[in-house]
Amino acid sequence: MARHKIKADVTIKNAKPKATMFRLNDGDGLYVLVKPDGAKWWRLDYSIGGKRKTISLGVYPDTTLSAARKNANDARELVAAGTDPSDIRKAAKQELAKRLEAERRIDEGLPAAGSFEEVAREWATVPTDKRSDAQTERIIRWMEKDIFPWLGRRPINEITTPEIDAAIQRIVDRGALDIARRVLWNCGRIFGYAAKKGYSQGDPTARLCEYMPSKKIEHHAAIIDPKAISELLRAIDGYQGNFVTKCALRLAALFFVRPGELRKAEWTEIDLEKAQWNIPAARMKMRQPHLVPLCTQAVEHLRELHALTGGGRYVFPGARTDDRPMSDNAILAALRRMGYAKDEMTGHGFRAMARTILDEVLGVRPDFIEHQLAHAVRDPNGRAYNRTAHLSERRKMMQLWADYLDKLKAGAEVITLHVQAA
Repeated sequence: MARHKIKADVTIKNAKPKATMFRLNDGDGLYVLVKPDGAKWWRLDYSIGGKRKTISLGVYPDTTLSAARKNANDARELVAAGTDPSDIRKAAKQELAKRLEAERRIDEGLPAAGSFEEVAREWATVPTDKRSDAQTERIIRWMEKDIFPWLGRRPINEITTPEIDAAIQRIVDRGALDIARRVLWNCGRIFGYAAKKGYSQGDPTARLCEYMPSKKIEHHAAIIDPKAISELLRAIDGYQGNFVTKCALRLAALFFVRPGELRKAEWTEIDLEKAQWNIPAARMKMRQPHLVPLCTQAVEHLRELHALTGGGRYVFPGARTDDRPMSDNAILAALRRMGYAKDEMTGHGFRAMARTILDEVLGVRPDFIEHQLAHAVRDPNGRAYNRTAHLSERRKMMQLWADYLDKLKAGAEVITLHVQAA
């Protein structure tokens, strides 16, 4: 049992400061450190793990002699059990700091530190070539609508699989199955980032994909009968609407790229002298750069259009401003104006049209077609083809396709197909 040297509080009270610090020892490492300015601090020296350490136990007179002795006894018991009192002290301070920070963020309307929302927004700021800025913004909008309201403030390391499942099921219940799949997949990406950063360990989304309802496959409406194609081409030539939209329709048939890739085309990507269009990876679905060889008809249409829009950024600028590309509804609206219903033809349908005719009528090798469609095509060794693979053959194919369309439009004899678009 400790043999105390300080008889009473009055001993500490009457201790006068000196030019240098001095101690009033109470025994077993406990003492009062009297500083030159008169401050009197309780200290405890102890040894743990072979190291000599010191902790503060308060300031006199706020901490009385009896309170200091009790604090010292508690600390000695921790040391005897192999626990460092200073570690306990640090952990308590960190926990207090976390609580105060969480309260501050709530007061300021911010997501709590370590919450799913905070980690998700942090993930969204990390640069990556796996997603574009537009995709990231869309993902965060999905999260704001369907995940943050229920799970945003939950600590990310405490979120369970049933909680994620419940949030995703709300999306499924409103009939947005495709969005539900994408939200679930992106939640998994966020949990993966959290694991990488040490914010959490597991991924509660890992086994949910196999339980998602099956998606009904819906094909884009497309005209694939040569006779009907000839009528469509003549309808495009006779289109009385916006000239930029008319050019976009003509080139959609020649390029058979995805609608978003077409309408966002920029003049800096097109080389009319080399007759090619280089689409950057950021705008491609497969996140790989894509090259479109330009047939002579496409070059002629582009030169004509350049006189009108060549001074701006976009090949097909919007109707209201040159600073933005044409609306994603412009081509659809033009098709409707020409009398084509949504179940007959879409902007995406030009791809199915080209794919079917090039294969069924013109006999082009399927891998040339698939590569020009910017689908995932592999060589015999399993490697992805690069953007210039089979360029010579694809250039010939694009010219063959354009010449065939010209013959159809002129009323050449056609063979009626009895197949459905894939």
